[in-house]
Amino acid sequence: MKVAVGSDHAGFEYKEIVKNHLQEKGYQIIDKGTYSKESVDYPVFGEAVGKAVASGEADFGIVICGTGIGISISANKVPGVRAALCTNEYMARMARKHNNANVLAFGARVLGIDVALGIVDQFFSSEFEGGRHERRVNLISEIEKDLCG
Repeated sequence: MKVAVGSDHAGFEYKEIVKNHLQEKGYQIIDKGTYSKESVDYPVFGEAVGKAVASGEADFGIVICGTGIGISISANKVPGVRAALCTNEYMARMARKHNNANVLAFGARVLGIDVALGIVDQFFSSEFEGGRHERRVNLISEIEKDLCG
């Protein structure tokens, strides 16, 4: 499975830890930056990960900034992206099971790394349930089509 990862400077250290964690589990990582702790703008990296997922270059994405808020908003501007900002394992599980999220977002300044890695593991060990949830995800896609063309 291919996972695109991206962060701003605030999320850089967590991105590096998450990359190693996933590579140890056999995931192929596509690093969309940033590549240092030098100050950068999170929308650039949210967009890059979103485009990688939407285009099929990656199966899933992970975006990390200080809170996870700005970078998740940025990723969600890319048509076809369903980025979920998760602060615990339950949210990560439900993001996949009920919302078919394809990008995970979290904040490096609000979560400990062990909590963040637990969220990552839950996100990737959960699968979309379909059924009544598929109808709802399709409604989201319809809104996107109507507004984005």
